[in-house]
Amino acid sequence: MSFVRITVFVLSLPLAWAASGPAFEPAPTFQASKILPPALRQGPHHTVEEEVGTAGFYQQFRIVTDYGTFDAIGRAVLETRIAEVDALARLSEVSKGEVFAKAAGTAVLNIGKGVAAVIRDPEGTAKGIGGGLKRFGVNIGRKARRAADSITKDDRTPADPERSAGDKALGVAGDAASSVLGVNGAARRWAQKLGVDPYTTNPVLHQALVDVGRIDSAGSIATKIAVPIGFVVSSTATVGGLVWGADPEELRKTNEARLDEIGVPRAAAARFFVNGNYTLTSQTRLIAALHAVRVKGSAEYVDTASDARDEREALFFVESAERLVPLHTREPVSAILSDSGALVARTRRGAVALLPFDWVHWTEALQKSSLEIAQRARKELGATRLEAHISGTATPAARAGLGRAGWTVKDGLGAR
Repeated sequence: MSFVRITVFVLSLPLAWAASGPAFEPAPTFQASKILPPALRQGPHHTVEEEVGTAGFYQQFRIVTDYGTFDAIGRAVLETRIAEVDALARLSEVSKGEVFAKAAGTAVLNIGKGVAAVIRDPEGTAKGIGGGLKRFGVNIGRKARRAADSITKDDRTPADPERSAGDKALGVAGDAASSVLGVNGAARRWAQKLGVDPYTTNPVLHQALVDVGRIDSAGSIATKIAVPIGFVVSSTATVGGLVWGADPEELRKTNEARLDEIGVPRAAAARFFVNGNYTLTSQTRLIAALHAVRVKGSAEYVDTASDARDEREALFFVESAERLVPLHTREPVSAILSDSGALVARTRRGAVALLPFDWVHWTEALQKSSLEIAQRARKELGATRLEAHISGTATPAARAGLGRAGWTVKDGLGAR
């Protein structure tokens, strides 16, 4: 057989593979009453709308609350928003008490006032956490190629079509980047009492924390009032001691030191820190997870994470890194696949792709990525066994397609 015939045969394999594989699936829709437990579906201060769409591999929820309407892309974000609504209700209740009134003097805490119009605007609500999710769902392979390791401030212009996705991310300064504004020590103490993220991008909770922090600047009220425990645990609890106890500058120095300890070059660390799609808390969560494992490829993963194009994609990198820790506890991880959006870890038994998705359906993009990642995991990590760990559910077609690409699928592993 000639070289030309061999080449044509090899190049035709993906086409033949696709033709005989499962059919690609459209984005599904769901009913909240059928996919959510009752406590998440409805509570004393919130209701999740019945129609649930999808954005990439995430379910897209709309939550109607006493404090406005919120969008949540992904089950983990839904749980966080509902925990925040619960926290707002508890804060509102204690602010009406006699102890708070005496300590606050003439100051009044009006939960939700002045920001209701903002959160009722669907476009405004979705802009940060939801923007670009449909394109995000396909980007679990290699990151976009960069022209250089660093760019100057003058280079960060949206009008420049030649910049990579990563370089464009450097110029973003949305809700995540500004979430630290106005949050003082007293606000962090109240966030700890409520069990929530002091640097949340929820505009109502952010404003409530800023306001109560201003009223309680000396910390005299927080020490006198007991706040009921919330019924949903916030993901912030994993790094709570850091984000609640340290001021932003101290926390930033801790994060910088940890990145240095896992070998992240300064240029890569700088790109990560200036990406406005990460809050100070989400930065800390990702760094803490990688620092706890500290294996080959961790530094490269931070570099890849610095390319996040929106807040939901940034959370994808955070949630993926956090799933690395329990995996490492069960099966020691020796390396992470470099230059990969999906976090693929090498263990004694093979390679494990950690996919914190809600609902994985079979698409052309997933087919391409699963083949590419499988090939690289075998070649670069030396893996002979491949597993895909999915937080939510894989459809039968996705399970079959991933299986044909070499992946053993384990789904239903939980949102956290």
